[in-house]
Amino acid sequence: MNIFVTGATGKVGSRFVPRLLQRGHQVKVLVRDAAKADWLHQLGAEFVEGDLLREDTYIDALRGIDVVFHLAAQFRGVDENITRVSNLDGSIVLAHAVLQAGVPRFVFASTNNVYGSGGHPRPSHEDDELKPAFAYPQSKAEAEAELLQLHREQGLGLRIVRLPFVYGERDPHITEFLPHCRTWNPARRMHMAHHADVGQALMLAASTDGIDGRIYNVGDDAPITVAELQQLHHCEISSEAHQQEFNPWEGIIDTTRIRNELHYRPIFPSFYTARDAGAL
Repeated sequence: MNIFVTGATGKVGSRFVPRLLQRGHQVKVLVRDAAKADWLHQLGAEFVEGDLLREDTYIDALRGIDVVFHLAAQFRGVDENITRVSNLDGSIVLAHAVLQAGVPRFVFASTNNVYGSGGHPRPSHEDDELKPAFAYPQSKAEAEAELLQLHREQGLGLRIVRLPFVYGERDPHITEFLPHCRTWNPARRMHMAHHADVGQALMLAASTDGIDGRIYNVGDDAPITVAELQQLHHCEISSEAHQQEFNPWEGIIDTTRIRNELHYRPIFPSFYTARDAGAL
């Protein structure tokens, strides 16, 4: 396939693009500064230097593309306005360019944080009401709504993939995250997905026919507790954390749809299988 990727140097993109190249796909990556992504060029990716918010800098590169993977996003550590402009405005500008260039498929990487604290006594399902609690998932939820409208009204070949906490392949994500969950009740669980399974889910979403407008949760088979993550990384669990109230279903998602419709099966069903395989 002829593939166009945004966010190629991010946590997900930097593991996903090499997989695409290894499988023989022709890959173009949108970059602001080619010098910072030279290693991808050495692997075989073609650079398109441009700005996500300026479709004129990349729309010509979209012609003849089979699928766009929109992975670029602002997450932690940036101003809320920057988060909104990048994650919402940038997504809409790109989607309009995709429509204008006639690209048939657009895979949008969202997050299971759009569910917020859930509120249901069960795992969160793709059709549940979204209750994002902070800027990053709020911007993703708004982008989803705008993109779905473009699908309904203009035929955008949209497929939304809601990713959980992503880890593996020397990604420091877990160690970066542990300080943020220091005050969480250690019994709280969370779905995760190894980079290999994120790549699998994205490709299934891109290659399956007849699923335009569909949304898919991605997750492993064995949600892990905060206590396990902390213990595995030699972090002390505070006594105060045990007193924190929590919704036992927050962070837990229903993966029935992606299993049934896309035949997704995790390569690494749990953090432990990835650890034992030396894939961390």
